[in-house]
Amino acid sequence: MASTIRGTWQGRAGSPFTPEKQELVASRGIVTTNHPLASAAGAEMLAAGGTAVDAAIAAAFAIAVVEPMSVGIFGAGFVLMRDARTGAIAAIDNYAVAPAAARPDMFQPLDTVEPGADPLETVGRQNSLGYLAVGVPGAVQSWCHVLQTAGTVSLEEALRPAIRYAEHGFRASPHLVEMIANHRDDLARFPATAAIFLRDGQPPSPGHLIRNPDLAETLRTIARDGPDALYHGPLGAAVADDMARNGGLLTRADFASYRIRERTPVRGTYRGYEVVSMAPTSSGGTHIVQALNLLEEFDVAGAGFGTARGIHLLAECLKIAFADRDAYMGDPDRVDVPVAGLTSKAYARQRRAEISLAQAGRYDRGRPQLATGESQSTTHLTVMDREGNTVAMTQTIHSAFGSKVVAPGTGMVLNNTMYLFDPHPGQPNSIAPGKRMLSSMSPTIVLKDGRPLMALGTPGGTRIFAAVLQAIVNVIDHGMTLQEAVEAPRVWNDTRSALLVEPGIAPGVRAELEGMGHRVEVVPKVAGGMNGICMDEAGLLHGAACWRADGAPVGLSGGDARANAAANAFG
Repeated sequence: MASTIRGTWQGRAGSPFTPEKQELVASRGIVTTNHPLASAAGAEMLAAGGTAVDAAIAAAFAIAVVEPMSVGIFGAGFVLMRDARTGAIAAIDNYAVAPAAARPDMFQPLDTVEPGADPLETVGRQNSLGYLAVGVPGAVQSWCHVLQTAGTVSLEEALRPAIRYAEHGFRASPHLVEMIANHRDDLARFPATAAIFLRDGQPPSPGHLIRNPDLAETLRTIARDGPDALYHGPLGAAVADDMARNGGLLTRADFASYRIRERTPVRGTYRGYEVVSMAPTSSGGTHIVQALNLLEEFDVAGAGFGTARGIHLLAECLKIAFADRDAYMGDPDRVDVPVAGLTSKAYARQRRAEISLAQAGRYDRGRPQLATGESQSTTHLTVMDREGNTVAMTQTIHSAFGSKVVAPGTGMVLNNTMYLFDPHPGQPNSIAPGKRMLSSMSPTIVLKDGRPLMALGTPGGTRIFAAVLQAIVNVIDHGMTLQEAVEAPRVWNDTRSALLVEPGIAPGVRAELEGMGHRVEVVPKVAGGMNGICMDEAGLLHGAACWRADGAPVGLSGGDARANAAANAFG
């Protein structure tokens, strides 16, 4: 196991890439998020004697302030937690649901009037921009539940860093400024949003102080009243009233009826490692295990990283997974999702027979039932301590700045998770009142002999599980360090699109792939800023965050003074 952690790529002659960031090594605990201030908020809890859970929730609330384009307290997502004492892994589904007034035909799909359009796009962008795009959020209910049931600090303590960042401000990074500039016109449509992110209608400059005093007051209200402040109290009422004034669907009753769900994690094995990930309503964990099952009988290590043969294998496995995702995945409370079949080794054998090693294929849905005996602007955070307590959380408001709406007086950016439904009626992921929309989020824990090897995740919309899959393969098959694995060039393919590759994939390899029948397209990045933590055989923790976001690990080493140190100091 040590070789898979230390890696073999770094510094080796002919290495296909060089990581841009440095890993962090610590002995007591690491928090890694996609913003250094959020990582620092979690580390603040660890330094005060808190647990991995305390650190994760403090980091989550903090990143909802400092990464406002990606996540917020009006967001949704998934939490995976491992208890080191028992080895038990819990999975919390805090994804968004459709308002009670939502209907399967409430949006007109764009592809009905513009052939070839994205099948999720709708006329007038109604499912992505503005009040109709907003789903009922689950973040606050989940984060407070996790802290209350598994944490040791008070909600008020966990919220202190986030309140500080909202009230006193934080410096805008170039990445945040670029995101604001890219969405300036949409942000300007909503006065409460423009007041936070634009200056005289223009994006701020890097280093500009972003303050959100309304959000600071909202967080104080949550610290005092808990999740009831949103689901049964003044915050939810303020949003519902704003919805009613602007043609939205969310009501006070929608907030009051929301419930998080505890799911059974998806589990699989790959070359002697156990992979534990998120179950539906997220498709991510199911298809990570499915794709690993497909890859397991191929010589992935022998094919090599970044080669045409290796990328071809990944692309074919991803296309099979996406064909099944389109056919079977939806809210498990409404749709019978065949998770056991999709993740079985027997089903992988059936589908593996369809893959040609020489030619790109086309794939339809399989029959997993017969083999038995689930945006870019999301965020992920990972926490692990020296005992192996682990939290992996992926959370979102979906698109950059969500619906672009800030409810006046609250400072909260509202999500646009209604975009994640299929706007065509009659599909597994079609809109229905109170239904959870489908996700690809993939917070994942990999174990070796029952002991955590690594935990990781990433933003990136439907490309999330493909990116996490590749990082796992990079460590287990290609012997990379976790830092190398999260930064390595990625690829992505589904049943409808070109094979997307990052610029780090060599031009000669792209040409070989085209010769195999792949339609190759180079994109700046596949998915978003991945981060994670691994534990080596000595028990040291290694934190990693990639170049695709502002991620930074923050760790804690050292410890208490040696016994009797004070008495011995003077002889």
